[in-house]
Amino acid sequence: MLRIDKIDVFYGDVQILWDVSLEVERKEIVTVLGPNGSGKSTLLRTIVNLIHPKEPGRSDGGIFYQGSRINDLSPEETVRLGISIVPEGARVFQEMSVLDNLRIGSYMKKARKVREETLGEVYTLFPRLQERKSQKAKTLSGGERKMLAFGMALMSKPDLLLLDEPSLGLQPNFVTRTFETIQEINQRGVAILLVEQNVHTSLKISHRAYVLENGRMILEGTGRELLNNQKIKKAYLAL
Repeated sequence: MLRIDKIDVFYGDVQILWDVSLEVERKEIVTVLGPNGSGKSTLLRTIVNLIHPKEPGRSDGGIFYQGSRINDLSPEETVRLGISIVPEGARVFQEMSVLDNLRIGSYMKKARKVREETLGEVYTLFPRLQERKSQKAKTLSGGERKMLAFGMALMSKPDLLLLDEPSLGLQPNFVTRTFETIQEINQRGVAILLVEQNVHTSLKISHRAYVLENGRMILEGTGRELLNNQKIKKAYLAL
């Protein structure tokens, strides 16, 4: 579904990612682990073309989605293809109601056609959003704003959902529910690329995973393989 082949990414003159490659197959959950500052969020922003990678020296390098090279597209064109992102920090429109935020998520033509059906699916996943649908987003708790950000992304009817630190800052009960929701979304056929610092839980639900350090991929394997990897245990699980 998604193939990233040896990309380099810069902020100005500063290189953030070096020769990064990654794959996500249909209906997979794939996790990218790594310490703060390793380039994980930059990777997600590059996939949705908020940042463009440096043109590769090889004709076959770049970012490919369902077989087509996409790293020259705009963010809007990328969403239209079926890729959505839930950025870190639960960014929503604070002065708008929950329902209007969700409606904005379905602004693409294909999503507008099935808006009410998708809205029902979002309310099934997040009943609290239906209860709060008339409230302004700024009145929601942190966990509820995360739910709303999830819901907005799902309203676009993505085939691939990118999640940037979805459990960050949440109370333990919300963390558990967040990972359950990720699995439920995946079981509905949506592939998920997850950036997450909750290493143990994210690897438990992942089909495959990668480790990004200092802008370079240093490890990859199944979720179970990395969960049992001695380097991961020592560096990330304090075992």
